Amino acid sequence: MMRLGLSLLGVLACLPARCEIVVTDVSGASIRLAAPARRIVSLTPHITELLFAAGAGDRVVGTAEYSDYPPAAKALPRVGGNSLDLEAIVALKPDLVMGWQSGNAAAAVARLRALGLTVHLSEPGRIEDIAGDLERIGLLAGTGTTANAAAKVFRERYAALVARYSRRPPVTVFYQIWKQPLMTVNGKQIISDAIRLCGGRNVFAQLPILAPTVTVEAVIAADPEVIVASGMGESRPEWLDDWRRWTTLTAVARDNLYFVPPDLLQRHTPRILDGAGKLCMHLETARAKRAKQASTPRTP
Repeated sequence: MMRLGLSLLGVLACLPARCEIVVTDVSGASIRLAAPARRIVSLTPHITELLFAAGAGDRVVGTAEYSDYPPAAKALPRVGGNSLDLEAIVALKPDLVMGWQSGNAAAAVARLRALGLTVHLSEPGRIEDIAGDLERIGLLAGTGTTANAAAKVFRERYAALVARYSRRPPVTVFYQIWKQPLMTVNGKQIISDAIRLCGGRNVFAQLPILAPTVTVEAVIAADPEVIVASGMGESRPEWLDDWRRWTTLTAVARDNLYFVPPDLLQRHTPRILDGAGKLCMHLETARAKRAKQASTPRTP
């Protein structure tokens, strides 16, 4: 047997009569395809976006709710959201199902595999992992030329942001996903990686859960220099300004309450670099305010 390809992504294993694509996913499952996938079901919006970015959009036959980017994804059949419609997935006769390890229920994934479907799971914990996901999709879907080019551009953009911002003076950051319950991210979540890229420090990085619930009192005790909120859509959430009642917070005193659209930071796709760019600019603004305050003479 001859093996071709990248060992970190998967291999193209060839016998005299045929070749087989072999990939190990994040769960440790061995994914084997006799040929590049032609009918793919995506179980999350970010995987749908990755498939299109990797040149495999025309192979997607079904996707999850809220898959709205690129625009072509809006027309695809839906197979559920938090609760997957297993019958709908099976009816689409996919030769590959792609899911998110922490976002799709383990029981549903196990059921799909028990029904004989090939399910690949991913879980990029760092921004740089997204390039590898693009390349892996290229291997699985046979769109390596497009996928590898997209990965190369992604790595170049990422490297430019790292070079520009990662060594800037640190800024403490509270990232707010939601108001009720009050939710944030820990240090292992990819949003926290974006904060680090910008020279920021997540004040709740040490918490053990990826998306923990915290209290207002804990935020006040942490006293972040910046508060960044996401919310649900393209508009700045009204509840971000609720922090203004806590006038002792450094973020409030310096008017460092910022918004980044959730799709740009909360989806594990190439657009996360757009979100990271916005986040970095907000932290630069906070640094400028800090410097201005430090240079302003105090009144006796």
